Amino acid sequence: MSRLNINIPGLSLKNPIIPASGCFAFGQEYSQYYNLSKLGAIMIKAATDQSRFGNPTPRVAETPSGMLNAIGLQNPGVDHILEHELPWLEQYDVPIIANVAGTMVEDYVEVAQKISKAPNVHALELNISCPNVKEGGIQFGTDPTVASELTKAVKAVSSVPVYVKLSPNVTDIVEMATAIADHADGLTMINTLVGMELDRKTGKPIIANITGGLSGPAIKPVALRMVYQVAQAVNIPIIAMGGIHRTQDVIDFISAGASAVAIGTANFQNPMICSDIIDELPNYLDEHGIDHILDIKGRAFKNR
Repeated sequence: MSRLNINIPGLSLKNPIIPASGCFAFGQEYSQYYNLSKLGAIMIKAATDQSRFGNPTPRVAETPSGMLNAIGLQNPGVDHILEHELPWLEQYDVPIIANVAGTMVEDYVEVAQKISKAPNVHALELNISCPNVKEGGIQFGTDPTVASELTKAVKAVSSVPVYVKLSPNVTDIVEMATAIADHADGLTMINTLVGMELDRKTGKPIIANITGGLSGPAIKPVALRMVYQVAQAVNIPIIAMGGIHRTQDVIDFISAGASAVAIGTANFQNPMICSDIIDELPNYLDEHGIDHILDIKGRAFKNR
């Protein structure tokens, strides 16, 4: 048995490293750098029922230790993804987690029903937390009752396990997680934090959408705190994300209770980041006398 393998609902992962949705597209560009079969899984770009251009440009800005984006769920639509993107990914021995988005409950249900039947899709990530769309997205992710009912509706039509992506832009993350956990197979957390950046010359917002989602190393302490809190409150697995850019960050999130991690913004700085960390993890385990990566799961709150 590998020292890095992880088994969670729907997913048998060679290792806990997954590129996060929105930062890896459908993998074509990154396949030029390394064999995608090396990854634990791939969270593909969000799928909506119809193609979306997304928000007006400019929609990305660099911030201290982070990145602000307001892409707005740009994607070619679920039918195109089923016809072109997912068949291309079948050449790799890696499970796919399909990110499902929409503006109404019916949108989510339709996309989930279609995409969960694809042969290489092993799980869904229900995106109820995007802060960059005017309808849907975070509207579903900030009300526990609405989020729970949406999860229930998607779970009823999905052929594979459903993970729900939590927004950090709530007052009580534990309340949201526990409401969703009644119907979800797992959680992914966290999405981006709502932020804004101004142009130094004009004093006006850089991003055309005015606000965007902050990601990168700046948000890691927030993500780590939320994973730590939620892991003690629910009995379903957590795939953690938020500022991961080095091996120690992976160790920290698993120590806080996550079962696996997703790496987002760091892929833009170093396209080899996922591959590099997969290579480094066994050395870390050796150096610290750890037999299996999950031996450290939850140690941040165990034996306190």
